[in-house]
Amino acid sequence: MTTPSIAYVLARDCFKSPDNVRTHSDPSADAELKANIAASGFLLENLIGVRVSRGARKGQVEIYGGGRRLEATRANIDEGALHPDFMVPVLIAKNARDAIEMSLAENFYQLPMNPADEGCAFRMIIEREKKSPAEVAKRFGKTETFVLGRLRLANLADPVFAALRALEITLDVAKAYGSTADKERQARVFEQVQASYHRNNPNEIRRLLATGSFCGADPKAMLVGRDAYIAAGGRIEEDLFTDAGSEIWRDGEIVERLAQEALETAAQAIRAREGFAEVRVVPATMIPYSMTYQLPCAIEPEPGPLSPDGAERQVEIEAELATIEEAAQGADDYSPEQVERIEALHAELDAMMPQEAALTPAQKAGAIAFVMIDADGKPRLHDSFYALEDLSAEDDGLDDDDMTDEAGEDDAGGRDPGAGDEEGEADGAIAYSGRLRDELAMMKTELLALHVANDPQFALNLAIFIMVDKALGTGWTGMPSELSARAATARVHGYESDTAAARGWTQFEQGLERAWHDHDTLEARYDAFCALDEAARAAWLGWAVARTINAVPDGHSGSSFLTHLGAKLGIDAVRWWRPTARNFFDRLTKPMILGLFELIGGLALKNRYASSRKFELAVSAEKLFAGDVIADADVKARALSWLPDEMRFGPDAGPPSDDALIGEFDDEGAREPEAAAQSGDDAASPAIPQAA
Repeated sequence: MTTPSIAYVLARDCFKSPDNVRTHSDPSADAELKANIAASGFLLENLIGVRVSRGARKGQVEIYGGGRRLEATRANIDEGALHPDFMVPVLIAKNARDAIEMSLAENFYQLPMNPADEGCAFRMIIEREKKSPAEVAKRFGKTETFVLGRLRLANLADPVFAALRALEITLDVAKAYGSTADKERQARVFEQVQASYHRNNPNEIRRLLATGSFCGADPKAMLVGRDAYIAAGGRIEEDLFTDAGSEIWRDGEIVERLAQEALETAAQAIRAREGFAEVRVVPATMIPYSMTYQLPCAIEPEPGPLSPDGAERQVEIEAELATIEEAAQGADDYSPEQVERIEALHAELDAMMPQEAALTPAQKAGAIAFVMIDADGKPRLHDSFYALEDLSAEDDGLDDDDMTDEAGEDDAGGRDPGAGDEEGEADGAIAYSGRLRDELAMMKTELLALHVANDPQFALNLAIFIMVDKALGTGWTGMPSELSARAATARVHGYESDTAAARGWTQFEQGLERAWHDHDTLEARYDAFCALDEAARAAWLGWAVARTINAVPDGHSGSSFLTHLGAKLGIDAVRWWRPTARNFFDRLTKPMILGLFELIGGLALKNRYASSRKFELAVSAEKLFAGDVIADADVKARALSWLPDEMRFGPDAGPPSDDALIGEFDDEGAREPEAAAQSGDDAASPAIPQAA
């Protein structure tokens, strides 16, 4: 191929070759390219073509590379954005073969720009040239939202930005982090999800970032209203990557307070209008089961009364039906006319009955109602109503006559709960508001918490019981505590271990005392648990804490802390775990296994097994690293002390000394039975030391 040269040619004298290597394009990208050429007034890259030497197009240039650029340029000329004599740079090839080869290379080796670099470039232009995002967008044929989005990426927290630049996270994940401008929160969530299954889940990342805040489309936010939220000092953070409905209201406590106040105002109006004994506020779109399961019973609405005309007509219909019945008894059967008339009367009677049942005033006077938030952010009265708890009949030992006041109204149902007279307060018959009930519960819990905090042994027993009872529960338990010890999520789906540690854990679980959990109530289970001896309770504590530990690969966030814990516990990983064909060597390539042989025994040992097939090599490696082959004592020592770095809980101590090997190997180099029993996976579990 001869060296081509660049020539400037009138765009109107160029035409796209049918042999152009790019046949598919993207309309959006084409529009951006066209806008960029119009804004800049020149082509950033030359075209590739061949001059036509014969025929009707003699003297023109056939373009093999840069067809999109040529079409965008000519479209700008047609629209008047460029001069009719606009010239384009063309790399003139000797022939079509050379042009096609150069065009293919040009397209094949294009590398899209990293989004992180795009953001930095936009920021640099804005800062150096004092341009606005809108001006930068116009120059490059992008939307202003696109430029603002890239600028948001350029301002991500350092660890998130570094991960995007290194392509360790996708653009969608980076956009999820960019949904908030709070760099500290970005970094905190990034650190939190690194060792979790959701580290590449944009939706979960957005949820974690929004914890403690609300999006604009949340029913609770719609109830409060944007203006009221801002007036109360609330801050709003718009999301550049989604529509306006997903803007983030950062001050969740303000939303919660204003929503509570709005519902309480609505509840007071409903109670005054409808006459309910009590209206409780639930700032949510559904009523939690925990708020209703202990209430006495639901009240069924009664059908409403008929109108005076309807009641009169009902009497007439019933009389006519009775007349037809008497006539039919004398004839032993209904005539067709009678059947038709009966059906018509029943249809008329059904049509007269009230279509919707409703609570009567008497039912409302003894009912608890709930006000909640509907999906549109409006206060809504829940469809279910519950009987107000009778607080006086059995406790005071009074009969029904004693409970009727001079006006003939029952204290529990007819007295105005808001009257607040001294006698009612003494009798405990006042129905408190939902807000007051919540505040009383808070004060009672504060009193309990203070005493628990000052009794460490009581607190320890309570903590163990709460965690364990929740972990063993099969459904709703009503446990009034947020403390939990959930089992860590398995990092490998369907993984089943057969190591000595896994078998030791199974034995440990089987040895736990479980009889206390057979009781039906929380109170009975707690008392039975506290009655266990100290060792049994301590075993449950160890079980509850240990099951929460996550598996973190070496080098990931948190792995160094796990290693530190193992070192504090004095874990001798060599005694507990040895590499086998199943758990290790089958996952390695043949060169990797031979490399380990060279590490342990030098080139001589590597060459001895070099001709083995992969599966044979894995079996041989298992035997070597278990000390079950005849070899020099120092080779055996290195093999028995070797571990992958990922399995270590401390620095490599190196091979045992010669003195340490005395008694562990017999004269022929085989391990003594006692030593072998403490290192293989099929052996009994070694002793577990206490932490230093």
